[in-house]
Amino acid sequence: MTDGAAEVLVIGDELSELARVRQWARKLFASLDSDTQVDALAVVDELTSNALRHSRAPFRISVYRRDQRLRVEVADGSPEPAAPRTPCDDGGRGLLLIEAYSLGWGQELHPDGKVVWAELELATGSELAGHSTNGSTAAK
Repeated sequence: MTDGAAEVLVIGDELSELARVRQWARKLFASLDSDTQVDALAVVDELTSNALRHSRAPFRISVYRRDQRLRVEVADGSPEPAAPRTPCDDGGRGLLLIEAYSLGWGQELHPDGKVVWAELELATGSELAGHSTNGSTAAK
């Protein structure tokens, strides 16, 4: 994947879609160093599971490489802002984990939904595998 190019996966609204997202991300991140790979997989997993649990379709996961950074975005159909919750037995740790694994996270609110994103630093020379799932690759 070159700077500015995107890998995109559109998913349905079932929690079972997480397995497909994880498989897609593992292939996409296979060429990253192991530490970055673990962090990137955790960010994709948490952003996606938060969207599936607390938002509504449509869902789109996008990954970009830019200036030695990896940006993961999850778009959903809810204009309700993502907000950290107090951790409890039922959850509330997702955005805290995203914050711990990434350089930072944020969101862009739109009338028909939002995009929650996180960025990770890539080691010099890191490349992402060029991977397309069912024609879902798109350029930004």
